[in-house]
Amino acid sequence: MAKVRVLLSLGILAVFTAVAMQAAAVPEAKIDTGKLRGKADGNISVFLGIPYAAPPVGNLRWKAPAPPAKWSGARDATQFGSRCMQGAIYSDMVFRDPGINEDCLYLNVWTSGKKGAKLPVMVWIYGGGFVAGATSEPRQEGTTLAKHGVVVVSMNYRLGVFGFFVHPDLIAESGRNSAGNYGLLDQVAALEWVKRNISAFGGDPNNVTIFGESAGSFSVSALMASPLTKGLFHKAIGESGAAFSTTGLRFEPAATVAPRHAKFAEESLAAKTIAEARAVPAQKVLDAAMDASKGGTFRFGPDVDGYFLPEAVPAIFAAGKQNDVPLLAGWNHDEAEFTVEKDKSPIASLKEYATKHFGDKADEFLKLYPGDTDEQALRSLKDAAGDQFIAFSTWRWLEAQRKTGKSHTFRYRFDQSHPADRKRPPDAGAYHSAEIEYVFGQLDPENWISWRPEDRDLTEAMQTYWSNFAKAGDPNGPPSLSGGASTLPHWPVYDGDSGYLVLHLDAQIKAEKDSLRDRYLFLEAQAQAKQAK
Repeated sequence: MAKVRVLLSLGILAVFTAVAMQAAAVPEAKIDTGKLRGKADGNISVFLGIPYAAPPVGNLRWKAPAPPAKWSGARDATQFGSRCMQGAIYSDMVFRDPGINEDCLYLNVWTSGKKGAKLPVMVWIYGGGFVAGATSEPRQEGTTLAKHGVVVVSMNYRLGVFGFFVHPDLIAESGRNSAGNYGLLDQVAALEWVKRNISAFGGDPNNVTIFGESAGSFSVSALMASPLTKGLFHKAIGESGAAFSTTGLRFEPAATVAPRHAKFAEESLAAKTIAEARAVPAQKVLDAAMDASKGGTFRFGPDVDGYFLPEAVPAIFAAGKQNDVPLLAGWNHDEAEFTVEKDKSPIASLKEYATKHFGDKADEFLKLYPGDTDEQALRSLKDAAGDQFIAFSTWRWLEAQRKTGKSHTFRYRFDQSHPADRKRPPDAGAYHSAEIEYVFGQLDPENWISWRPEDRDLTEAMQTYWSNFAKAGDPNGPPSLSGGASTLPHWPVYDGDSGYLVLHLDAQIKAEKDSLRDRYLFLEAQAQAKQAK
Protein backbone atom coordinates (compact mmCIF):
# COMPACT_ATOMS: atom_id res chain seq x y z
CA MET A 1 0.00 0.00 0.00
CA ALA A 2 2.87 2.34 0.87
CA LYS A 3 4.42 1.54 -2.51
CA VAL A 4 1.14 2.48 -4.24
CA ARG A 5 1.02 5.78 -2.34
CA VAL A 6 4.59 6.55 -3.39
CA LEU A 7 3.82 5.79 -7.04
CA LEU A 8 0.65 7.89 -6.84
CA SER A 9 2.58 10.78 -5.32
CA LEU A 10 5.22 10.52 -8.03
CA GLY A 11 2.48 10.56 -10.68
CA ILE A 12 0.87 13.65 -9.19
CA LEU A 13 4.30 15.30 -8.95
CA ALA A 14 4.96 14.53 -12.62
CA VAL A 15 1.64 16.10 -13.63
CA PHE A 16 2.34 19.22 -11.59
CA THR A 17 5.86 19.40 -13.03
CA ALA A 18 4.51 19.13 -16.58
CA VAL A 19 1.94 21.86 -15.88
CA ALA A 20 4.61 24.06 -14.34
CA MET A 21 6.92 23.54 -17.31
CA GLN A 22 4.07 24.37 -19.68
CA ALA A 23 3.31 27.53 -17.72
CA ALA A 24 6.97 28.49 -17.73
CA ALA A 25 7.05 28.09 -21.52
CA VAL A 26 4.46 30.85 -21.99
CA PRO A 27 6.52 33.83 -23.25
CA GLU A 28 6.28 37.14 -21.43
CA ALA A 29 7.71 40.57 -22.07
CA LYS A 30 7.64 43.84 -20.17
CA ILE A 31 7.28 47.01 -22.23
CA ASP A 32 6.80 50.66 -21.30
CA THR A 33 3.02 50.27 -20.89
CA GLY A 34 2.93 47.00 -18.96
CA LYS A 35 3.53 43.26 -19.07
CA LEU A 36 2.51 41.02 -21.99
CA ARG A 37 1.77 37.32 -22.03
CA GLY A 38 2.10 35.81 -25.50
CA LYS A 39 2.21 32.29 -26.90
CA ALA A 40 4.83 29.93 -28.26
CA ASP A 41 4.92 28.67 -31.85
CA GLY A 42 7.74 26.13 -31.68
CA ASN A 43 10.82 28.10 -30.70
CA ILE A 44 9.24 31.40 -31.79
CA SER A 45 7.56 33.63 -29.21
CA VAL A 46 4.46 35.35 -30.57
CA PHE A 47 2.86 38.50 -29.15
CA LEU A 48 -0.29 39.72 -30.89
CA GLY A 49 -2.63 42.68 -30.51
CA ILE A 50 -0.26 45.01 -28.64
CA PRO A 51 -1.61 48.59 -28.45
CA TYR A 52 1.04 51.01 -29.76
CA ALA A 53 -1.19 54.09 -29.63
CA ALA A 54 -4.43 55.21 -28.02
CA PRO A 55 -7.66 54.27 -29.80
CA PRO A 56 -8.20 57.03 -32.43
CA VAL A 57 -11.86 57.55 -31.53
CA GLY A 58 -13.98 60.52 -30.50
CA ASN A 59 -11.88 63.68 -30.41
CA LEU A 60 -8.81 61.63 -31.43
CA ARG A 61 -10.34 60.80 -34.81
CA TRP A 62 -8.27 62.49 -37.55
CA LYS A 63 -5.45 63.37 -35.19
CA ALA A 64 -1.89 62.15 -34.97
CA PRO A 65 -1.72 58.99 -32.82
CA ALA A 66 -1.60 59.60 -29.07
CA PRO A 67 0.42 57.47 -26.59
CA PRO A 68 -1.22 54.22 -25.44
CA ALA A 69 -2.51 53.83 -21.89
CA LYS A 70 -0.67 51.73 -19.34
CA TRP A 71 -2.22 48.63 -17.74
CA SER A 72 -1.69 46.57 -14.62
CA GLY A 73 -1.11 42.83 -14.53
CA ALA A 74 -0.23 40.77 -17.59
CA ARG A 75 -2.12 41.63 -20.76
CA ASP A 76 -3.14 38.73 -23.00
CA ALA A 77 -1.27 39.00 -26.31
CA THR A 78 -2.43 35.86 -28.09
CA GLN A 79 -5.05 37.30 -30.47
CA PHE A 80 -4.87 39.84 -33.28
CA GLY A 81 -6.42 43.23 -32.63
CA SER A 82 -9.31 44.51 -34.73
CA ARG A 83 -8.46 45.71 -38.21
CA CYS A 84 -9.02 49.35 -39.11
CA MET A 85 -12.25 50.57 -40.68
CA GLN A 86 -12.51 49.43 -44.30
CA GLY A 87 -15.22 48.44 -46.72
CA ALA A 88 -13.41 47.34 -49.88
CA ILE A 89 -11.83 43.94 -49.25
CA TYR A 90 -9.72 42.51 -52.07
CA SER A 91 -10.42 38.94 -53.15
CA ASP A 92 -7.04 37.60 -51.99
CA MET A 93 -7.37 38.95 -48.45
CA VAL A 94 -8.23 36.60 -45.57
CA PHE A 95 -8.39 37.95 -42.02
CA ARG A 96 -8.15 36.31 -38.59
CA ASP A 97 -9.15 39.25 -36.40
CA PRO A 98 -12.42 40.28 -34.67
CA GLY A 99 -13.45 42.56 -37.55
CA ILE A 100 -13.37 46.28 -38.29
CA ASN A 101 -13.20 48.88 -35.55
CA GLU A 102 -11.94 52.44 -35.13
CA ASP A 103 -10.00 51.08 -32.16
CA CYS A 104 -7.42 49.32 -34.32
CA LEU A 105 -3.90 50.59 -33.61
CA TYR A 106 -2.31 47.29 -32.62
CA LEU A 107 0.91 45.58 -33.61
CA ASN A 108 2.42 42.09 -33.41
CA VAL A 109 5.85 40.63 -32.69
CA TRP A 110 7.43 37.29 -33.66
CA THR A 111 10.84 36.54 -32.15
CA SER A 112 13.27 33.76 -31.31
CA GLY A 113 15.28 36.10 -29.10
CA LYS A 114 15.29 37.01 -25.47
CA LYS A 115 15.86 40.41 -23.90
CA GLY A 116 19.33 41.64 -24.78
CA ALA A 117 19.80 39.39 -27.83
CA LYS A 118 20.01 42.35 -30.27
CA LEU A 119 18.51 40.58 -33.27
CA PRO A 120 17.80 42.61 -36.45
CA VAL A 121 14.22 43.88 -36.64
CA MET A 122 11.96 43.77 -39.72
CA VAL A 123 8.84 45.96 -39.57
CA TRP A 124 6.20 44.96 -42.16
CA ILE A 125 3.69 47.37 -43.73
CA TYR A 126 0.81 45.68 -45.55
CA GLY A 127 -0.68 46.73 -48.87
CA GLY A 128 -4.24 47.32 -49.97
CA GLY A 129 -4.28 50.67 -51.75
CA PHE A 130 -4.52 52.56 -48.44
CA VAL A 131 -8.17 51.45 -48.27
CA ALA A 132 -7.91 47.80 -47.14
CA GLY A 133 -5.62 45.38 -45.35
CA ALA A 134 -4.61 44.18 -41.89
CA THR A 135 -1.84 42.32 -40.10
CA SER A 136 -3.94 39.22 -39.46
CA GLU A 137 -3.63 37.77 -42.98
CA PRO A 138 -2.15 34.23 -42.87
CA ARG A 139 0.23 35.00 -45.74
CA GLN A 140 1.84 37.68 -43.53
CA GLU A 141 2.35 35.41 -40.52
CA GLY A 142 5.82 36.16 -39.14
CA THR A 143 6.81 32.83 -37.55
CA THR A 144 8.75 31.31 -40.46
CA LEU A 145 10.63 34.50 -41.33
CA ALA A 146 11.56 34.97 -37.66
CA LYS A 147 13.35 31.61 -37.79
CA HIS A 148 15.94 33.31 -39.97
CA GLY A 149 17.29 35.20 -36.97
CA VAL A 150 15.21 38.37 -37.16
CA VAL A 151 12.43 39.89 -35.07
CA VAL A 152 9.33 40.47 -37.21
CA VAL A 153 6.88 43.26 -36.38
CA SER A 154 3.66 44.22 -38.18
CA MET A 155 1.18 46.99 -37.41
CA ASN A 156 -2.35 48.04 -38.34
CA TYR A 157 -2.66 51.62 -39.59
CA ARG A 158 -5.68 53.78 -40.39
CA LEU A 159 -7.09 53.53 -43.90
CA GLY A 160 -9.31 55.43 -46.30
CA VAL A 161 -11.33 58.31 -44.91
CA PHE A 162 -10.13 57.57 -41.35
CA GLY A 163 -6.48 57.64 -42.30
CA PHE A 164 -6.35 60.35 -44.96
CA PHE A 165 -9.17 62.85 -44.50
CA VAL A 166 -8.13 66.47 -45.10
CA HIS A 167 -10.33 69.37 -43.95
CA PRO A 168 -9.69 73.12 -43.44
CA ASP A 169 -10.59 72.75 -39.74
CA LEU A 170 -8.00 69.98 -39.37
CA ILE A 171 -5.37 72.20 -40.97
CA ALA A 172 -6.27 75.03 -38.57
CA GLU A 173 -6.33 72.92 -35.39
CA SER A 174 -3.07 71.06 -36.16
CA GLY A 175 -0.82 73.93 -35.06
CA ARG A 176 1.48 73.14 -38.00
CA ASN A 177 -0.76 74.08 -40.94
CA SER A 178 -1.15 70.48 -42.07
CA ALA A 179 -3.73 67.72 -42.24
CA GLY A 180 -4.10 64.16 -43.48
CA ASN A 181 -1.62 61.27 -43.49
CA TYR A 182 -2.85 59.90 -40.17
CA GLY A 183 -2.29 56.37 -41.48
CA LEU A 184 1.34 57.23 -42.22
CA LEU A 185 1.72 58.92 -38.83
CA ASP A 186 0.45 55.65 -37.32
CA GLN A 187 3.38 53.91 -39.01
CA VAL A 188 5.75 56.46 -37.48
CA ALA A 189 4.21 55.83 -34.04
CA ALA A 190 4.74 52.08 -34.51
CA LEU A 191 8.40 52.69 -35.37
CA GLU A 192 8.74 54.87 -32.28
CA TRP A 193 7.23 52.02 -30.26
CA VAL A 194 9.82 49.67 -31.76
CA LYS A 195 12.59 52.10 -30.79
CA ARG A 196 11.37 52.14 -27.17
CA ASN A 197 10.36 48.52 -26.69
CA ILE A 198 11.85 46.05 -29.15
CA SER A 199 14.83 45.22 -26.91
CA ALA A 200 12.34 43.51 -24.56
CA PHE A 201 11.78 40.97 -27.36
CA GLY A 202 15.46 40.48 -28.18
CA GLY A 203 15.47 43.03 -30.99
CA ASP A 204 18.07 45.70 -31.75
CA PRO A 205 16.47 49.18 -31.94
CA ASN A 206 19.55 50.33 -33.86
CA ASN A 207 19.09 47.78 -36.64
CA VAL A 208 15.56 48.15 -38.01
CA THR A 209 14.43 47.40 -41.57
CA ILE A 210 11.06 48.58 -42.88
CA PHE A 211 9.50 46.51 -45.65
CA GLY A 212 6.15 46.53 -47.38
CA GLU A 213 4.17 45.61 -50.48
CA SER A 214 2.05 47.78 -52.78
CA ALA A 215 0.63 50.56 -50.55
CA GLY A 216 3.10 49.26 -47.97
CA SER A 217 5.91 49.85 -50.46
CA PHE A 218 4.53 53.33 -51.22
CA SER A 219 4.67 53.85 -47.45
CA VAL A 220 8.29 52.71 -47.25
CA SER A 221 9.32 55.27 -49.88
CA ALA A 222 7.37 58.00 -48.04
CA LEU A 223 8.91 57.03 -44.70
CA MET A 224 12.34 57.33 -46.33
CA ALA A 225 11.39 60.86 -47.41
CA SER A 226 9.85 62.04 -44.13
CA PRO A 227 11.94 64.07 -41.68
CA LEU A 228 9.89 62.55 -38.83
CA THR A 229 11.55 59.15 -39.19
CA LYS A 230 15.21 60.09 -38.74
CA GLY A 231 16.93 57.32 -36.78
CA LEU A 232 13.86 55.08 -36.61
CA PHE A 233 14.99 52.64 -39.30
CA HIS A 234 18.25 51.73 -41.00
CA LYS A 235 17.31 49.77 -44.15
CA ALA A 236 14.32 49.69 -46.49
CA ILE A 237 12.68 47.08 -48.72
CA GLY A 238 9.98 47.97 -51.25
CA GLU A 239 7.89 45.35 -53.02
CA SER A 240 5.93 46.80 -55.96
CA GLY A 241 5.25 50.49 -55.61
CA ALA A 242 6.59 53.90 -54.64
CA ALA A 243 5.36 57.44 -54.10
CA PHE A 244 6.86 58.42 -57.46
CA SER A 245 3.78 57.65 -59.54
CA THR A 246 2.80 59.90 -62.43
CA THR A 247 -0.65 58.31 -62.69
CA GLY A 248 -3.08 56.60 -60.31
CA LEU A 249 -2.05 56.80 -56.66
CA ARG A 250 -0.42 60.23 -56.36
CA PHE A 251 0.32 62.28 -53.25
CA GLU A 252 -1.49 65.59 -53.87
CA PRO A 253 -0.91 68.83 -51.89
CA ALA A 254 -3.17 69.21 -48.86
CA ALA A 255 -4.47 72.56 -50.15
CA THR A 256 -5.70 70.83 -53.31
CA VAL A 257 -7.38 68.00 -51.42
CA ALA A 258 -9.03 69.98 -48.58
CA PRO A 259 -11.87 71.63 -50.57
CA ARG A 260 -12.97 68.27 -52.03
CA HIS A 261 -12.95 66.61 -48.62
CA ALA A 262 -14.78 69.55 -46.98
CA LYS A 263 -17.48 69.22 -49.65
CA PHE A 264 -17.71 65.48 -48.88
CA ALA A 265 -18.16 66.21 -45.16
CA GLU A 266 -20.91 68.74 -45.77
CA GLU A 267 -22.82 66.81 -48.43
CA SER A 268 -22.29 63.20 -47.31
CA LEU A 269 -21.97 63.58 -43.51
CA ALA A 270 -24.10 66.72 -43.05
CA ALA A 271 -21.12 68.12 -41.15
CA LYS A 272 -19.98 71.70 -41.66
CA THR A 273 -17.31 71.53 -38.96
CA ILE A 274 -14.77 68.91 -37.96
CA ALA A 275 -16.48 68.63 -34.56
CA GLU A 276 -19.71 67.61 -36.30
CA ALA A 277 -17.83 65.16 -38.52
CA ARG A 278 -16.20 63.53 -35.48
CA ALA A 279 -19.64 63.00 -33.96
CA VAL A 280 -20.82 60.91 -36.93
CA PRO A 281 -20.71 57.16 -36.15
CA ALA A 282 -17.77 55.36 -37.72
CA GLN A 283 -19.86 53.00 -39.85
CA LYS A 284 -21.84 55.91 -41.29
CA VAL A 285 -18.58 57.71 -42.17
CA LEU A 286 -17.29 54.56 -43.85
CA ASP A 287 -20.51 54.01 -45.81
CA ALA A 288 -20.52 57.62 -47.02
CA ALA A 289 -16.87 57.37 -48.09
CA MET A 290 -17.57 54.14 -49.97
CA ASP A 291 -20.47 55.78 -51.81
CA ALA A 292 -18.34 58.83 -52.68
CA SER A 293 -15.56 56.61 -54.02
CA LYS A 294 -17.76 54.64 -56.43
CA GLY A 295 -16.56 55.00 -59.98
CA GLY A 296 -12.99 55.72 -58.91
CA THR A 297 -13.19 59.52 -59.31
CA PHE A 298 -12.88 60.31 -55.59
CA ARG A 299 -10.50 58.81 -53.05
CA PHE A 300 -8.92 59.30 -49.65
CA GLY A 301 -5.18 58.77 -49.82
CA PRO A 302 -1.85 60.24 -48.70
CA ASP A 303 -1.15 63.91 -49.36
CA VAL A 304 1.78 66.32 -49.26
CA ASP A 305 0.81 67.75 -45.90
CA GLY A 306 3.77 70.00 -45.08
CA TYR A 307 4.55 68.04 -41.91
CA PHE A 308 5.04 64.33 -42.53
CA LEU A 309 6.01 65.33 -46.07
CA PRO A 310 7.35 68.91 -46.37
CA GLU A 311 7.50 68.42 -50.15
CA ALA A 312 6.54 65.76 -52.67
CA VAL A 313 8.53 62.56 -52.25
CA PRO A 314 10.37 62.84 -55.61
CA ALA A 315 11.47 66.39 -54.76
CA ILE A 316 12.83 65.29 -51.38
CA PHE A 317 14.87 62.52 -53.00
CA ALA A 318 16.06 64.80 -55.83
CA ALA A 319 17.45 67.19 -53.22
CA GLY A 320 19.16 64.33 -51.37
CA LYS A 321 17.14 65.03 -48.22
CA GLN A 322 15.80 61.48 -47.82
CA ASN A 323 16.79 59.08 -45.06
CA ASP A 324 19.81 57.65 -46.85
CA VAL A 325 19.65 53.94 -46.02
CA PRO A 326 20.34 50.79 -48.09
CA LEU A 327 17.39 50.07 -50.37
CA LEU A 328 16.23 46.77 -51.85
CA ALA A 329 13.26 47.12 -54.20
CA GLY A 330 11.58 45.66 -57.25
CA TRP A 331 8.33 44.43 -58.72
CA ASN A 332 6.63 41.39 -60.24
CA HIS A 333 6.66 40.27 -63.86
CA ASP A 334 2.86 40.44 -64.26
CA GLU A 335 1.78 43.40 -62.15
CA ALA A 336 -1.34 44.14 -64.20
CA GLU A 337 -3.72 42.50 -66.62
CA PHE A 338 -5.00 44.10 -69.81
CA THR A 339 -8.37 43.08 -71.19
CA VAL A 340 -8.69 43.38 -74.96
CA GLU A 341 -12.15 44.37 -76.19
CA LYS A 342 -13.96 41.61 -78.05
CA ASP A 343 -14.15 43.49 -81.33
CA LYS A 344 -10.43 44.35 -81.39
CA SER A 345 -7.24 42.39 -81.84
CA PRO A 346 -4.30 42.81 -79.41
CA ILE A 347 -2.34 44.48 -82.24
CA ALA A 348 -5.08 47.06 -82.81
CA SER A 349 -5.51 47.59 -79.05
CA LEU A 350 -1.78 48.22 -78.61
CA LYS A 351 -1.72 50.83 -81.37
CA GLU A 352 -4.80 52.52 -79.89
CA TYR A 353 -3.17 52.51 -76.43
CA ALA A 354 0.02 54.03 -77.87
CA THR A 355 -1.84 56.85 -79.62
CA LYS A 356 -4.09 57.59 -76.64
CA HIS A 357 -1.30 57.77 -74.06
CA PHE A 358 1.70 59.00 -76.07
CA GLY A 359 0.32 60.92 -79.05
CA ASP A 360 3.11 61.92 -81.44
CA LYS A 361 5.49 59.61 -79.53
CA ALA A 362 3.37 56.55 -80.32
CA ASP A 363 5.84 55.14 -82.84
CA GLU A 364 8.67 55.40 -80.32
CA PHE A 365 6.48 53.66 -77.75
CA LEU A 366 5.72 50.83 -80.18
CA LYS A 367 9.41 50.20 -80.77
CA LEU A 368 9.83 49.65 -77.02
CA TYR A 369 6.54 47.76 -76.59
CA PRO A 370 6.38 45.83 -79.90
CA GLY A 371 3.28 44.17 -81.31
CA ASP A 372 4.10 42.37 -84.54
CA THR A 373 1.92 39.42 -83.57
CA ASP A 374 -1.16 39.14 -81.37
CA GLU A 375 0.83 37.21 -78.78
CA GLN A 376 3.59 39.83 -78.69
CA ALA A 377 1.07 42.69 -78.62
CA LEU A 378 -0.80 41.17 -75.70
CA ARG A 379 2.47 40.80 -73.77
CA SER A 380 3.32 44.44 -74.51
CA LEU A 381 -0.14 45.56 -73.37
CA LYS A 382 0.33 43.72 -70.08
CA ASP A 383 3.81 45.17 -69.67
CA ALA A 384 2.57 48.70 -70.37
CA ALA A 385 -0.28 48.30 -67.89
CA GLY A 386 2.08 46.94 -65.23
CA ASP A 387 4.57 49.74 -65.83
CA GLN A 388 1.86 52.37 -65.51
CA PHE A 389 0.38 50.71 -62.43
CA ILE A 390 3.48 49.89 -60.36
CA ALA A 391 6.77 49.19 -62.14
CA PHE A 392 7.64 52.66 -63.40
CA SER A 393 7.12 54.35 -60.03
CA THR A 394 9.30 51.73 -58.35
CA TRP A 395 11.99 52.20 -61.02
CA ARG A 396 11.95 55.98 -60.41
CA TRP A 397 12.44 55.36 -56.69
CA LEU A 398 15.44 53.10 -57.29
CA GLU A 399 16.93 55.61 -59.70
CA ALA A 400 16.39 58.52 -57.29
CA GLN A 401 18.11 56.70 -54.43
CA ARG A 402 20.89 55.50 -56.74
CA LYS A 403 21.57 59.06 -57.93
CA THR A 404 21.37 61.01 -54.66
CA GLY A 405 21.99 58.42 -51.94
CA LYS A 406 25.31 57.02 -50.81
CA SER A 407 23.92 53.72 -49.56
CA HIS A 408 23.82 50.58 -51.69
CA THR A 409 20.75 49.85 -53.82
CA PHE A 410 19.57 46.39 -54.95
CA ARG A 411 16.89 45.66 -57.54
CA TYR A 412 14.87 42.50 -58.23
CA ARG A 413 12.08 41.23 -60.43
CA PHE A 414 9.86 38.43 -59.16
CA ASP A 415 9.31 36.12 -62.13
CA GLN A 416 7.91 32.99 -60.51
CA SER A 417 4.54 32.11 -62.06
CA HIS A 418 2.19 31.42 -59.19
CA PRO A 419 0.76 27.90 -58.84
CA ALA A 420 -2.79 27.52 -60.10
CA ASP A 421 -5.37 28.37 -57.44
CA ARG A 422 -9.09 28.86 -57.38
CA LYS A 423 -8.89 32.62 -57.02
CA ARG A 424 -6.72 33.35 -60.07
CA PRO A 425 -6.81 32.41 -63.78
CA PRO A 426 -4.27 29.74 -64.78
CA ASP A 427 -2.22 32.26 -66.78
CA ALA A 428 -1.99 34.90 -64.02
CA GLY A 429 1.78 34.46 -63.82
CA ALA A 430 3.78 36.43 -61.26
CA TYR A 431 0.87 38.74 -60.44
CA HIS A 432 0.70 41.74 -58.10
CA SER A 433 1.22 40.55 -54.48
CA ALA A 434 2.24 37.01 -55.54
CA GLU A 435 5.60 37.32 -53.78
CA ILE A 436 4.18 37.84 -50.27
CA GLU A 437 3.85 34.16 -49.38
CA TYR A 438 7.43 33.59 -50.55
CA VAL A 439 8.82 36.44 -48.42
CA PHE A 440 7.08 35.13 -45.31
CA GLY A 441 7.53 31.43 -46.08
CA GLN A 442 3.81 30.81 -45.84
CA LEU A 443 3.54 27.81 -48.15
CA ASP A 444 1.22 25.84 -45.92
CA PRO A 445 0.82 22.24 -47.12
CA GLU A 446 -2.85 22.39 -46.08
CA ASN A 447 -3.44 25.55 -48.09
CA TRP A 448 -5.70 25.51 -51.14
CA ILE A 449 -2.74 26.40 -53.36
CA SER A 450 -0.78 23.46 -54.80
CA TRP A 451 2.76 24.58 -54.01
CA ARG A 452 5.62 22.94 -55.94
CA PRO A 453 9.17 21.99 -54.88
CA GLU A 454 10.58 24.98 -56.79
CA ASP A 455 8.26 27.27 -54.80
CA ARG A 456 9.69 25.94 -51.53
CA ASP A 457 13.24 26.43 -52.79
CA LEU A 458 12.46 30.00 -53.85
CA THR A 459 10.76 30.95 -50.58
CA GLU A 460 13.81 29.75 -48.64
CA ALA A 461 16.09 31.78 -50.92
CA MET A 462 13.98 34.94 -50.66
CA GLN A 463 13.73 34.74 -46.88
CA THR A 464 17.50 34.35 -46.75
CA TYR A 465 18.07 37.33 -49.05
CA TRP A 466 15.56 39.51 -47.16
CA SER A 467 16.87 38.58 -43.70
CA ASN A 468 20.50 38.95 -44.80
CA PHE A 469 19.67 42.45 -45.98
CA ALA A 470 18.07 43.21 -42.62
CA LYS A 471 21.15 41.98 -40.81
CA ALA A 472 23.84 43.83 -42.75
CA GLY A 473 22.36 45.90 -45.60
CA ASP A 474 23.42 43.25 -48.12
CA PRO A 475 21.09 40.47 -49.36
CA ASN A 476 24.09 38.22 -49.97
CA GLY A 477 25.11 38.27 -46.33
CA PRO A 478 28.26 39.80 -44.92
CA PRO A 479 30.93 40.23 -46.18
CA SER A 480 29.83 39.49 -49.75
CA LEU A 481 30.14 43.07 -50.97
CA SER A 482 33.88 42.64 -50.65
CA GLY A 483 33.92 39.22 -52.29
CA GLY A 484 32.78 36.84 -49.56
CA ALA A 485 31.26 33.47 -50.37
CA SER A 486 27.52 32.85 -50.43
CA THR A 487 25.38 29.73 -50.81
CA LEU A 488 22.92 31.69 -52.99
CA PRO A 489 23.45 33.25 -56.42
CA HIS A 490 25.20 36.59 -55.97
CA TRP A 491 22.94 39.64 -55.95
CA PRO A 492 24.93 42.56 -57.45
CA VAL A 493 24.53 46.18 -56.48
CA TYR A 494 22.22 48.07 -58.84
CA ASP A 495 24.26 50.81 -60.50
CA GLY A 496 25.70 51.93 -63.81
CA ASP A 497 29.07 50.34 -63.12
CA SER A 498 27.46 46.89 -63.03
CA GLY A 499 25.29 47.52 -66.08
CA TYR A 500 22.15 48.00 -63.97
CA LEU A 501 21.97 44.37 -62.96
CA VAL A 502 18.63 42.99 -61.80
CA LEU A 503 18.17 39.78 -59.81
CA HIS A 504 15.44 37.63 -61.35
CA LEU A 505 13.66 35.56 -58.72
CA ASP A 506 12.23 32.29 -60.00
CA ALA A 507 13.20 28.63 -60.14
CA GLN A 508 16.55 29.65 -61.70
CA ILE A 509 17.70 32.72 -59.73
CA LYS A 510 20.08 34.83 -61.80
CA ALA A 511 21.33 38.38 -62.20
CA GLU A 512 21.03 39.97 -65.65
CA LYS A 513 21.48 43.41 -67.16
CA ASP A 514 18.29 45.43 -67.37
CA SER A 515 17.14 44.74 -70.93
CA LEU A 516 14.15 47.07 -70.52
CA ARG A 517 15.96 50.17 -69.31
CA ASP A 518 15.16 52.09 -72.52
CA ARG A 519 11.45 51.65 -71.74
CA TYR A 520 11.75 53.42 -68.41
CA LEU A 521 14.01 56.13 -69.79
CA PHE A 522 11.31 56.77 -72.41
CA LEU A 523 8.57 56.91 -69.78
CA GLU A 524 10.70 59.23 -67.66
CA ALA A 525 11.22 61.58 -70.60
CA GLN A 526 7.46 61.70 -71.21
CA ALA A 527 6.79 62.33 -67.53
CA GLN A 528 9.30 65.18 -67.45
CA ALA A 529 7.82 66.71 -70.61
CA LYS A 530 4.32 66.54 -69.15
CA GLN A 531 5.45 68.12 -65.90
CA ALA A 532 7.17 70.96 -67.78
CA LYS A 533 3.93 71.96 -69.56
